[in-house]
Amino acid sequence: MFAAAAITGVDQVFSVGGAQAVAALAYGTESVPQVDKIVGPGNIYVATAKSMVFGTVGIDMIAGPSEILVICDGKTDPDWIAMDLFSQAEHDADAQPILISPDAEFLDKVQASIERLLVNMERKNIIEASLNDRAALIHVNDMDEAIEVSNYIAPEHLELSIDDPQSMLPKIRHAGAIFMGRYTAEAVGDYCAGPNHVLPTSRTARFSSALGVYDFQKRSSLIMCSEDGASELGKIASVMARGEGLIAHARSAEYRIKK
Repeated sequence: MFAAAAITGVDQVFSVGGAQAVAALAYGTESVPQVDKIVGPGNIYVATAKSMVFGTVGIDMIAGPSEILVICDGKTDPDWIAMDLFSQAEHDADAQPILISPDAEFLDKVQASIERLLVNMERKNIIEASLNDRAALIHVNDMDEAIEVSNYIAPEHLELSIDDPQSMLPKIRHAGAIFMGRYTAEAVGDYCAGPNHVLPTSRTARFSSALGVYDFQKRSSLIMCSEDGASELGKIASVMARGEGLIAHARSAEYRIKK
């Protein structure tokens, strides 16, 4: 979790975490100053705390639980796909792993890989809970239907495990991060691929993006009228304001209309 104050650069770092850190950063304590914006991932307690302090402090997004959606043509090693699904399922029992393929036989192979590989996983209980309650292996007619389903789900992580992911990319409308090709595991995005990995979840990729530099920027509108410009715009504002019955608005603009 990170926090941003109204300063240039970073001159203080606090080793704090959890819901209590959100409260400290939002309201300030004797040792932790109040900040302007809190960003970064966390568990359900952190997400709940962020939702409670929104408005008192800026929040990047309420993210979680983790999601992965894999679109595969049936040519990738099924063990790879099973482990890709595990990689998000092991985060949380509420995580959502999904595989979509037009190859029904391949879905059966992945299911067999899941059953065989799950036995020796260190976080077996968490993965199993996620798979039982939240996972889906979806058979579609073709790749176009796979994309249609994916766009509806708007996943946090989308793997395009196919030969030519670039050709599919123009049709992808909603996804937090897209992992291109059979060799690009979502796990490299978690740790070392480069892009920020605080990503929209729960279908919010329909209208939001990964955390980025723009989340630490804000904009102000600048409006400046010349004498003639104020006169012309004032006439328009006057008509619209009087139409709404806001007479002070109208007269404020009318004072500046040239006689």
